[in-house]
Amino acid sequence: MIIGTILKESLTRNASDVLLSSWALPWLKVHGDVAYLEEYEVYTDEVLREELYSIMTKSQKETFLKELELDFSIELKGFSRFRVNCFVQKNGISGVFRPIPTDIPKFEDLRVPAQVKDFAHKRGGLVLVTGTVWSGKSTTLASLINEINLTECRHIITVEDPIEYTYKSWKSLIEQREVGEDTHNFSNWLKYALRQAPDVILVWEMRDLETFRLALRAAETGSLVFATLHTSGAARTVARIIDMFPGDEKEIVRQQVSDSLLWVVWQALLKKKDGTWRVPAIEVMVNNKWISNLIRKWLTHQINSSIETWRSDGMVPMKDSLDELLKSDMITQKDYDYYIDLEE
Repeated sequence: MIIGTILKESLTRNASDVLLSSWALPWLKVHGDVAYLEEYEVYTDEVLREELYSIMTKSQKETFLKELELDFSIELKGFSRFRVNCFVQKNGISGVFRPIPTDIPKFEDLRVPAQVKDFAHKRGGLVLVTGTVWSGKSTTLASLINEINLTECRHIITVEDPIEYTYKSWKSLIEQREVGEDTHNFSNWLKYALRQAPDVILVWEMRDLETFRLALRAAETGSLVFATLHTSGAARTVARIIDMFPGDEKEIVRQQVSDSLLWVVWQALLKKKDGTWRVPAIEVMVNNKWISNLIRKWLTHQINSSIETWRSDGMVPMKDSLDELLKSDMITQKDYDYYIDLEE
């Protein structure tokens, strides 16, 4: 199977993604730029379909044929795991493969503010890690879960779509569930998870209103809940959560969020100026009593200025993170300006 050879080559080239498309050469994305592999032949739709179907389970193939797109994960024995997305486009079928390191990165190697590590040692509440697709959210969360696993005696349950990093239980018992394989959906799983004596819950993505409701309930009842959102900025994240609820629920939801939310982390991966790798720019919002008051009073537009004011509480404005990267000549002025505009 040609895919296996291409995936192995992607690892030697430090590619972040492998892009396979019908009637095209294989492509790799390295440090944010794409380039085709001219030593391979163009994939016909028939051949690519055959290879992609061969790495799916029977149920995954049935789902793909029904939905025309699918997320799942595979393991290339002895090399790496890969997160896979398959979809249908005008010319046929396509697949995107992202390598997942076998070893969970140490927190200290992530260039994440040191205070983020403290999240792992809280006993209850909601922690949100936000950002766009491919911003490193899953790696940050994996390091936090592993920190708990190595240092705390807790019961950890995760639901992921698909499972990326895999854990071995050390001090903690970790049970991982995959949407479509081990549970039907996030909200259904979370409803029953509350009866499974969890200390820590990882919800890979908050996708719908019911999942938000259940996550808030879990945080209120004493579980430490980690979740991701596709948002940019702490203030936008809080506003989005509350805006999802109907008007007659907003007041009580503001109270729930102000009481249960612990931190919001917004992260982005920026291409290094020398083109060799990517570095994170990170904003951290701590839900102290001032932030909590702003949430209750629906003054979320004042959160950004409060993050700047309360640096002493461990908050980090995105501008501070970007300033540090620009000053150390790690990123370009163009990328700096883009994220500064995004923050406003």
